Amino acid sequence: MLQDGEKGVILQRDKKTYAVAPHIPCGVISPDTLRKIADVAEKYNAAALKLTSATRIAIVGLQEEDIEKVWNDLGMDKGAATGLCVRSVKACPGTDFCRRGVQDSLGVGLKLDAKYHGLELPSKFKIGVSGCANQCAETCIKEIGLVGMPKGWKVLVGGNGGSRPRLAQEIASDLSTDEMYGLVDRIIEAYKKHARRGQRLGAMIEKMGLDEFKAMVFAAEDPDIT
Repeated sequence: MLQDGEKGVILQRDKKTYAVAPHIPCGVISPDTLRKIADVAEKYNAAALKLTSATRIAIVGLQEEDIEKVWNDLGMDKGAATGLCVRSVKACPGTDFCRRGVQDSLGVGLKLDAKYHGLELPSKFKIGVSGCANQCAETCIKEIGLVGMPKGWKVLVGGNGGSRPRLAQEIASDLSTDEMYGLVDRIIEAYKKHARRGQRLGAMIEKMGLDEFKAMVFAAEDPDIT
């Protein structure tokens, strides 16, 4: 029996069938890829197609003997839906498609996804990018939340859902896009170096204190961050 994450599968409740969730960066998908997913689901008698909270399309109810053939037919990257890593980057339509967008959340989200998706870290890690203060990408409950404001980016850290939910805390505002990218790098590197295995970013910040965390990621030269 395959385990969660092995060959990109998610074991289902019945302990017999599997789901796969091919990677769809920031939920942007072409009509051709949509048709391919639908064709594969029909070919292998999937029980359902499910739009996930991470903007993927999960193909649910597959048999173990079909998994390799499913991935071969899809020809898509396996989504990091499980494991201790950057799970997803969720981005709203931003200035590309939304009249309320004030910053290019979709462009930023796609760039962050290309750089960080699947990166192994001490625990699961989620990033949200919202193009305005409405925070449609649920940035307030992400490890890193980026919120587009008229003068630049607001950066939130340490949010998560789960059994012990936390709201993210603001550590910077009015950053240029380049400044924001640099801060995101330093946050992830600090977390990678200082968190215990299984410890979410919010729990790490809670233990060390927000002021100490801010001093660490804003230090001009921190010997613990390369």
